[in-house]
Amino acid sequence: MSLNAPADLPRAFALAWGARDAQALAELFAEDADFLSLTGGAAEGRAEIAALLAGEMSGAFARARLVTGRSKLRPLGPHAAVLIQRFVLSGIVHVDGTDAGRIGAVLAATLGVGAKGWEIVAAQFVAEG
Repeated sequence: MSLNAPADLPRAFALAWGARDAQALAELFAEDADFLSLTGGAAEGRAEIAALLAGEMSGAFARARLVTGRSKLRPLGPHAAVLIQRFVLSGIVHVDGTDAGRIGAVLAATLGVGAKGWEIVAAQFVAEG
């Protein structure tokens, strides 16, 4: 999945998350992207990112809902941008199956223009402190 503009990322990310589609989420990333997930998992490359997200979607985030909050987009020229996107996550489950409540989370993504459009080249998806 390619993005027409960096501002399209929050909606595309939330839609793929809501569908529990780890592959669609990974397609938002460049082939050689770097990613740090909410669980602290690190992945290099789209295939590893897809595998990491698939594991998380079948575990702690199997019932999680993602609600889009504020965002800040900072263009770095015509071919690069940084996006800081806030989300609220609910429905997270502990290992024992109990509800972990809701948390604020931030996706900090550096985007660049690839052959098919805008894509994430590096991102961290972390809980707000």
